[in-house]
Amino acid sequence: MQFRALFLAAVGCFAAVQAEVNWINHDQVHPFAQVEPVNASDKAAIKFKPKLQISYGCHPYPAVQADGAVSDGLKWAGKADGKCKGSGLGSQVYSRSAWFEGKFAIMYAWYFPKGFEQRGKINYSHRHLWLYLVLWIDNPENENPAILGVWLRTAGGNERRTPPDAKFLDGSSLKVDYYKSSWHGKTGIQLTENPGEFQDLITWEQMTEEARIALTEADFDGHWQERKDLDVPFIDGEFTVNLKKAWVF
Repeated sequence: MQFRALFLAAVGCFAAVQAEVNWINHDQVHPFAQVEPVNASDKAAIKFKPKLQISYGCHPYPAVQADGAVSDGLKWAGKADGKCKGSGLGSQVYSRSAWFEGKFAIMYAWYFPKGFEQRGKINYSHRHLWLYLVLWIDNPENENPAILGVWLRTAGGNERRTPPDAKFLDGSSLKVDYYKSSWHGKTGIQLTENPGEFQDLITWEQMTEEARIALTEADFDGHWQERKDLDVPFIDGEFTVNLKKAWVF
């Protein structure tokens, strides 16, 4: 009885916190418009913004809008790209940058309303999915900043290049593919030679305070699955930890 009471209390606390977040339909979230860069960090984030190709599953959607309303995602029933072939309001790629161990890191992250992952009868699918890469450059203040390396969250773990081959670049933009592994059925991003598409970029600092607070408080994994690909990778408390994981030198 005591365990049951504690369990119900925990559920009640979780529900109360989640109730404070304004969840709205995934196709009703308005993306932030990409703004003119005002400093070297912003200029570098736009200069190196990657192109994303979709080989499997949902297209990226905005996760949060200016007033703090957050995407409620999608159930993982139906087709892998069911009801998520792209928002009529526009898409989004998120970015946050920082100096780390003498190198300049630019994180790019995409939000997908569902992650459809399955191999045979084994279903790994879930509502919400965050995927990201970390690009390492020498110095955004340089006239021509150089790419030193890249780390990506792949279906099987991660991919590291120091630096990436020219075939994976379109100008200064990495070419990235969202794909499903034929081996274990999970999804991730990997470098590709095929060109993809840009999404409007918004940096963590450019977002409204309401949006930053909402992303910090929104619990995309529900505290039950504890999957790191369901956590927002660039919020305070996650960002530096993820840069450590993405260190490629």
